[in-house]
Amino acid sequence: MGIVTPFPVGTATKQIGFERAELMRILDLYGRMVAAGHWRDYAIDFGRDMAIFSAFRRTAERPEVRIEKCPALRNRQGLWRLAGENGATLKRGHDLSAVLAPIERRLMKLVEP
Repeated sequence: MGIVTPFPVGTATKQIGFERAELMRILDLYGRMVAAGHWRDYAIDFGRDMAIFSAFRRTAERPEVRIEKCPALRNRQGLWRLAGENGATLKRGHDLSAVLAPIERRLMKLVEP
């Protein structure tokens, strides 16, 4: 007979992800940016510390924008972070809509009367 080894239940690595409403909000913005011609590709990375949505102008470049969800910073600087192409923090906060506001301003167009 063989030896039965128990499966380690408590040591499974947890990973951070986006909730459905958060991902819908981010993908809605992504779709509008694609329609406007700003973005062409995206990538999603789920890690143990944070979840990252990266948007690219072209596929072979660094991401133009990264939207990061880091639960470890929830009580300090805010759960959400918007990072630019060079990695600098553009906006940080507790509310996803407020963090996405600088990107949505690019979509506003002036309409002449």
